[in-house]
Amino acid sequence: MSNKDEIICTCNEITRREIEDAIRSKKLQTIEAVGNETTAGTVCGACVDEIYLILEEINGKVSL
Repeated sequence: MSNKDEIICTCNEITRREIEDAIRSKKLQTIEAVGNETTAGTVCGACVDEIYLILEEINGKVSL
């Protein structure tokens, strides 16, 4: 089980919990939508792969 308080986006200090909550509550489907909602992945982009995996875990697929 993953640590919900783990920082996924170090640039903006966004946690796994914040990303997961946004995906579920707003029914987000894309990395861009997650970035627009949380700012995760919008600075250096190093966390984009992890955001992709979280989207895939929650939604079963990722829209590009």
